[in-house]
Amino acid sequence: MKIFSKEQIYEADALTVKRQNISTTDLMERAGTQIFNWIHARMQGAQVPVHIFCGIGNNGGDSLVLARHLITHGYHVKTYIVNYSDKRSKDFLINYDRIKSVTKDWPVLLTNDEAFPVINPKDIIVDAVFGIGLNRPVVQWVTALFDHFRASKAFTLSIDVPSGLYLDKAPEAINSVVSASYTLSFAAPKLAFFLPQTAQYTVQWGVLDIGFDQAYLNSVHTEAELIAKSEVLFLFKPRTKFSHKGQFGHSLIIGGSYGKIGAVTLASKAALSAGAGLVTAYIPKCGYTALQASLPEAMVITDVNETYISSIDIEIDPSVIGLGVGMGTDSKTVQALDVFLKSNKYPLVIDADGLNILSQHKALLKLLPPQTVLTPHPKELERLIGGWKDDFDKLDKVKAFASTYNIIVVIKGAHSITVFNNKLYINTTGNPGLATAGSGDVLTGIITGLISQGYDPLEATVFGVYLHGKAADIATGKYGYQSLFASHVIDYLGAAYVDLFKKPESQEREDDEENKGS
Repeated sequence: MKIFSKEQIYEADALTVKRQNISTTDLMERAGTQIFNWIHARMQGAQVPVHIFCGIGNNGGDSLVLARHLITHGYHVKTYIVNYSDKRSKDFLINYDRIKSVTKDWPVLLTNDEAFPVINPKDIIVDAVFGIGLNRPVVQWVTALFDHFRASKAFTLSIDVPSGLYLDKAPEAINSVVSASYTLSFAAPKLAFFLPQTAQYTVQWGVLDIGFDQAYLNSVHTEAELIAKSEVLFLFKPRTKFSHKGQFGHSLIIGGSYGKIGAVTLASKAALSAGAGLVTAYIPKCGYTALQASLPEAMVITDVNETYISSIDIEIDPSVIGLGVGMGTDSKTVQALDVFLKSNKYPLVIDADGLNILSQHKALLKLLPPQTVLTPHPKELERLIGGWKDDFDKLDKVKAFASTYNIIVVIKGAHSITVFNNKLYINTTGNPGLATAGSGDVLTGIITGLISQGYDPLEATVFGVYLHGKAADIATGKYGYQSLFASHVIDYLGAAYVDLFKKPESQEREDDEENKGS
């Protein structure tokens, strides 16, 4: 699913009016009616007090349309105009006149914090104070109104975005944005819904189709894309009846040091479980027996050194190399990596201490082959690119970093984001159970195993991040968040693959009913 910028939403709005030969007022009526339909389908006439807070721009106009429809359908509605400026949009004024024609209970004008209405916990708040066009700090008394919303503990529905939330920068203050229980976002979700600093402002979100010009939405190139099952299904490479292991490549996992052989074991097992035909682990001698015993399906090559990697002497011809897990940063390991990168001709996936070495010796970044995949956690990322002032600044810095070295970077988090060629691929799977030792090693192995099978590095990364999160989602059904191990994620990778072709439960019920009828 595409995630549109503010400018693209404005363009979609203008093109829709032009191509569908309608007025901006007609489009506002459509938007407000769709919001009403969404609410009406869920409330079914329930007489719960609904407090609608309208701004004085187009977002407020949409909510005036909503208020009018709720009133004419007999709902208990109270409408307020949040008068933060003397300016009014044309369509707001048109709908302000229209609502006065259907009720004697005209909207209440709010001009300061002295007259905020009483809102009970069982009431409903509709927040339409600001839309995506906000470009200045929220005035103090409006911030106090948002605090009033929070204090009421009422269910809060935000229209398009939680009021006060920018689409391209973090808010000035934590309380200057509405805390929405649910946000109905026009056409597509907003990037801000997926970033740590801004995702906190909406518990849930949904997309509302208000009839924007579909040709434009389909053709426009977006900076960000949301990755769910429908997107990764197009990446999946099926196997034929006569497939054999030689067709699915040979993954080499290089890493490990004394006390950290488990990282290589996890990555190697994940590569196999992701579908690599063969996997070899290159480790120090101390890990030979442990790895051979714990993962008999993998082959093992040992370094001449007992406790850490001191040279990388490869006599096999791998399809891809996953490098860095548990490797340590001994000076001889750093020297070995330097020598290796200068002659390496294989695709790379780099994690953990591989990243730490790169951050300490940034000249090595120039030796990475095109589309090398880096999978840093937040601290590793900071060591690579430096600090950032907010999540949007972080994205800009990662895009610049990835472009400079022509590499792929995974920003790991609740919504892991793959960055390549100035584009963001935002993952939708995963859960807090992944905040556990070894889950990053597993991701490294999965991506390595996918590249081994012939997925190009970007496909492998986007698909691998999805599978990693989906396996964790399925596994938590048995283990919960707190008891999830990284090895459980590997155990459920098969279930994640199977889930790609599983119909939603609602579709299965419909199919069952049709089969019964036939």
